[in-house]
Amino acid sequence: MSIETGLNYNTQRPLLHIPEYGRHVQQMVDYCLTIAEREERNKVANSIITVMGALAPQLRDMEDFKQKLWTHLFVISNFQLDVDSPYPKPTPEAYKERPNRVEYPKKNIRYGHYGKTIESLVKKGVEMEEGEEKTAFILAIANLMKRSYLTWNRDTVADEVIFDQLSNLSAGKIQLKDIELSAKTGTGNSQNEQRSGQHKKKHWNKNFKKNKKRY
Repeated sequence: MSIETGLNYNTQRPLLHIPEYGRHVQQMVDYCLTIAEREERNKVANSIITVMGALAPQLRDMEDFKQKLWTHLFVISNFQLDVDSPYPKPTPEAYKERPNRVEYPKKNIRYGHYGKTIESLVKKGVEMEEGEEKTAFILAIANLMKRSYLTWNRDTVADEVIFDQLSNLSAGKIQLKDIELSAKTGTGNSQNEQRSGQHKKKHWNKNFKKNKKRY
């Protein structure tokens, strides 16, 4: 015996053309399509645009914010809505046209764990004029390299390894020595992190033994 619940599930409803605006906007657009008088239809369409703008605040930063909303309005109506838009009405062919293929940049990266960003920073450091600013900039690069190395490779690394790799990336134009780099990466390398980890482990073992005696 089947029982009619009277529930209306979304899976039983028509698909939304732009789900981000929700079914209420879709229903408002569907209602706008049924209005016979053009003047009244234009008023309703402008009201819908106002609602859509409130529902999509992330679009406000775009220069063509209003035009984007009107385009979405026509898409939601399946390009059937006939209203006076302040912008050219898009066509289904133009909207569904596939964008041009974006070629993936093919560049050789000497050290994969540093990425292209580090290489760009090193190049910038080489081009800077000698002085305190350049020295501070290069030191920042070296510290960043060490943190990146520890993130992707191992728990410890000698500063000399970073110095050698920095020299290779700069074609020998940057030479560092007798400098202690920072290893604060959140991986337990700093003394404070090690002490904190030892304290937590000691505290956990103490509680474990205490609870074990109860059972």
